[in-house]
Amino acid sequence: MSLGYKKYEKLSEKCEIRHASISKNESTVYYIDPSCTNNEKDDAIKMIDNLKKRKKRLVIFLIIVILSLLSIILFGTLCSDDVCALSVLNRKKLFSEHHLNNNINQHHHENSNNNISSSSLNNKNSHLLLSYDDVLNDDFQNKFDINSNDVMVFLHIQKTGGTSFGRHLVRDLDLKRKCTCQRKKKRCYCFRPNRNENWLFSRYSTGWKCGLHADWTELTGCVDQELDKNEGETTKRRYFYITLLRSPISRYLSEFRHVQRGATWKNSRHFCLGRQATPEELPPCYTGDDWMDVALDDFADCQSNLAANRQTRMLTDLALVNCYNKTGMSQKERDRIMLSSAKRNLAAMSFFGLTEYQKISQYIFEETFNLRFAIPFEQHNSTLSMQTYDTLTDAQKKKIKDINALDIELYDFAKELMFQRFARLKAKDNDFEFHFSNLGSIRDKESFDWNTNIDNLN
Repeated sequence: MSLGYKKYEKLSEKCEIRHASISKNESTVYYIDPSCTNNEKDDAIKMIDNLKKRKKRLVIFLIIVILSLLSIILFGTLCSDDVCALSVLNRKKLFSEHHLNNNINQHHHENSNNNISSSSLNNKNSHLLLSYDDVLNDDFQNKFDINSNDVMVFLHIQKTGGTSFGRHLVRDLDLKRKCTCQRKKKRCYCFRPNRNENWLFSRYSTGWKCGLHADWTELTGCVDQELDKNEGETTKRRYFYITLLRSPISRYLSEFRHVQRGATWKNSRHFCLGRQATPEELPPCYTGDDWMDVALDDFADCQSNLAANRQTRMLTDLALVNCYNKTGMSQKERDRIMLSSAKRNLAAMSFFGLTEYQKISQYIFEETFNLRFAIPFEQHNSTLSMQTYDTLTDAQKKKIKDINALDIELYDFAKELMFQRFARLKAKDNDFEFHFSNLGSIRDKESFDWNTNIDNLN
């Protein structure tokens, strides 16, 4: 048999090893130059043995890698989400990090092209959290279905008009099965028409199950488990997140006046990545039970006062910035990530409204969910907050704007996005003028009163 030898390695000027593959069985033979000395031949034999061992180890390693890849593919194909999915917390973290890396500049690019659009949640959680684009596309399966397992989740940010909107949700929607409310607890049961399961997760329906004024981070890691616990079974649900935003300066001054009157929200958990924020991470701004009669300058000077940029923080995935631990990242980088995350989460929500545009917000909600409010939303253009603003010094005004810079940019983004959504819905509505001028005009609707709407569940 003729072997085509190839030079392998020279041990000296004369001694060399050659090797060849025999095609019949794909084995390899080695040839040692006869001119080699005995010592060189011994070294050559050792070298050949080592070569064979390395080759064997390489083959074993490649087999392990191939089997591992095949196992992962098979596991992902055959195993269902309910059985094999990562925990909600880990899935949320992976989803958020993936989108942050891929879309960190998305909204700046969209702004420059004047074409802001909500990004669909194209990831493992897409069957859980439905975006605005998901709801508004022509696929009927993505519409909010109160009879199915769909749940509307209201993210209530302080001093944005969320209390009034929350009451509208439980008392003013024209539903087949109306929410039934308790007089003393000021709580309502908002059940599906066909069974006693919640379709609404909010302050006035389920209570603060995920903590007082729970933010995006807390809600997305909590709602599913709380509903399972409340209803006594594990159910695969779809979640439609909604929220309200308000002009940042007005909102901030409204919170200041609220705290000045004695409010604290000290029972808020500030839960993130499995734990609450520590006193070192969020040192209190005051001693005693409250911060009543605080001066505006003292209110604004407290570095840990969460009133500043509250809307951005509450819409951000805080896991991306190590929660409330500010070490290990510059403030500039932290702000950049938080603002980008807040914009992305807001754009992906099924609905958001702006306090300053009640009628447009009502129209967008009704067209998005195909639900109708029985009364029109009221617009209050003049507020005590803006009256307070007019009394401030130039230095105080600048200070408030500076410490709320993220919220100001977020609100500008939200305003542009909301009007784009409004224009899109308006273009699709052949009877827009009639619908818009008759918002909240449903006959035979009785006014709601906590004292007369008593829980009458059987």
